[in-house]
Amino acid sequence: MSGWAMLGLAYTDTVVVVGAIVLGVTSGVLGAFAVLRRRSLVGDAVAHSTLPGVCVAFLVAGVKDVPGLLVGAAVAGIVAALLMVGIERTGRISPDTAIGVVLSGFFSLGVVLLTHIASGADADQAGLENYLFGQAAGLLESDVVVMAALGGAGLLVVVVLRRALTTTLFDPSYAGSIGLPVRALEVLMTALLVVAVVIGVRVVGAILMVAMLVVPTVVARQLADRFPAVLVLAGIVGALVGATGSLAATRGELPTGPVVVLVGFTLAVAAILLAPGRGVLWRASDLARRRRRVLRDAVLVEPDAPVGGPGDRWARATLRRRGLLDDTGLTAAGRVAAEELAERRALWTAWLEHGTSVRLPDAREPDPTDLRGSLGEDAVRQLRLLVRAPSTSAGAAREVPGE
Repeated sequence: MSGWAMLGLAYTDTVVVVGAIVLGVTSGVLGAFAVLRRRSLVGDAVAHSTLPGVCVAFLVAGVKDVPGLLVGAAVAGIVAALLMVGIERTGRISPDTAIGVVLSGFFSLGVVLLTHIASGADADQAGLENYLFGQAAGLLESDVVVMAALGGAGLLVVVVLRRALTTTLFDPSYAGSIGLPVRALEVLMTALLVVAVVIGVRVVGAILMVAMLVVPTVVARQLADRFPAVLVLAGIVGALVGATGSLAATRGELPTGPVVVLVGFTLAVAAILLAPGRGVLWRASDLARRRRRVLRDAVLVEPDAPVGGPGDRWARATLRRRGLLDDTGLTAAGRVAAEELAERRALWTAWLEHGTSVRLPDAREPDPTDLRGSLGEDAVRQLRLLVRAPSTSAGAAREVPGE
């Protein structure tokens, strides 16, 4: 970690930043399976359930040994996850109720055990509450090595079993039909979630850990469609959030966990608002652009008929600036634009009537405003043939404009 000193980071700060990056990458990739399975709250319940595991591990060992405490957290997380699955499969209790029961029960037990340990005279118990709220400043280089080893093992499982995990994630019925062990793979995905939680409780704590599982996937899903790309982006986003948040926290002498989560929250909100093609503001802008296009098209089709409202004045002013309209009506360029509009509308009508008969080389999304550009020239030629064929047999030719 000496290379980080070149960036002006002290040893302690370097350990914190590297630990946060390890957490970000691991929780981003492994948390994606829980988010896309719509099981995010399972991660929250597992995170809260690690507290009694940490306390029991300390009571058994009698010392605050980090690897031993993480083993206790992992065992408690797995037991909680299996208990939630078992309660759900009784068929009488809904999944959210099962999550609530397990979360509240395990967390209450953890608080009771933590209070019992704190009331004892053993000085070694000091700092156990950090597993509840997180204390990245207390990380040691050996802790980061353990975190990296656990995270690396989890990521390796994802790489090796990616196809099987992906199939089970999105279509468990099909996965079962081709012979995949669906139940075992679902348990494995839950175990991967436990790995991410165990890595994160030291940095952000059990209470805030769910944010590190959810935020990277939320951002990645706004930016990518394909699952492999989502996994990669979630890991990158997690690393970015961890590094930025931990650096800001160390510079400002603030608690690392909450600052990391706040950075992730800010990035998630930005992605939800601004992501190309999916962001709220992007969609609002696209909708406004489509409405303006409709107004302009209405004037092009019937330049003498008022559109109505302030939109009419705006549309006519826009067409005048573009040289498509003057005081006498449509200009030569305006008439060409009107003919092109009529062709696009005729093509769209033909697509609505005969689109199911058009052979496309791949899955394409037809755009009503530009069918030629979205489907290609070959699809347009097929549409024209399909439109002309029935009318020819009836003895009356009907053509799509543009022939």
